[in-house]
Amino acid sequence: MKAILMTQTGGANLLEAADIPEPAITEPNQIKVQLKAAGVNPVDTKLRQRGVFYPNALPAVLGCDGAGVVVETGSAVSKFKVGDKVWYCHGGLGGDQGNYAEFNVLDGRWATHMPKTLSFEQAAAGPLVLITAWGALYDRARLQQSDTVLIHAGAGGVGHVAIQLARLHGAKVIATVGTDNHVALARSWGADEVINYNTQNFVDAVNDLTGGMGAEVVLESVGQETFERSIHCTAHFGTIVTLLEIGNADLKEARMRNLRIGFELMLTPQLRQLAGGLDLQVDMLNQCGRWIDQGKLKIHVGEVLPLEQAAKAHEIIEGGHATGKVVLKID
Repeated sequence: MKAILMTQTGGANLLEAADIPEPAITEPNQIKVQLKAAGVNPVDTKLRQRGVFYPNALPAVLGCDGAGVVVETGSAVSKFKVGDKVWYCHGGLGGDQGNYAEFNVLDGRWATHMPKTLSFEQAAAGPLVLITAWGALYDRARLQQSDTVLIHAGAGGVGHVAIQLARLHGAKVIATVGTDNHVALARSWGADEVINYNTQNFVDAVNDLTGGMGAEVVLESVGQETFERSIHCTAHFGTIVTLLEIGNADLKEARMRNLRIGFELMLTPQLRQLAGGLDLQVDMLNQCGRWIDQGKLKIHVGEVLPLEQAAKAHEIIEGGHATGKVVLKID
């Protein structure tokens, strides 16, 4: 089958198109999926640059997000039948095969039925960012209906669904974006206020918009500097959730404000083999799927490229030019 291989760490140009053996079902609870699309996420680019999570795992197929059609089921699988359309986030970390390929085999518990109103490209764009935004806002931050939430990178993959999930929960949303064009996009997804961080000091802007109180919840996904600055526009006794490491961040003001600091890594159930976390993530996808089919939640695909252009997809993400998600179409 056709696949994109990571054979060594380094630049996007090192991703190689190759023919590799088609995976086969080896366990009764597995399903085989003919992939129609694969989502591309920033974690893919970081693994390519720095190395995968497992030792001696190269060559590896990257790509955590997949959407496709079930073509075979193991003897213990009752949830799916041949022909079912599925979406999921699994593989691509250097252990189990990822989804930059024509076929994948995975434990059926990781997958669930695709929303009926989505294309394969839209479905492949969804799982990682939906689970991340849900976990950050609903679980780590314990978002309340009365909260104001600041969502950084509001035009990005996680950001654009986080805006919508926050609004679905009844919160007021302030988003930051990098261009005036992205302001309109963030508003279209439900942001009440949008700050262009290249023309405005977002700390001052958030404090002005909240009467000096700050946002009760902050979702940070940019880096240590943005994390540290965000402390100064987070409400006392509020919460900052970051998707990244914070290094040696200065937490003096965070302590003075009695802030709760949370970390969101949706890959933990896969990396640590936590069955309970797996079930929770599938429940998240099922609820998001219902909202999508009801027209309450949208997945924005900014770019669709053929599988063979995986390197270009990585370059788009690393260049910071993507809105929403970048997806690989698999013919």
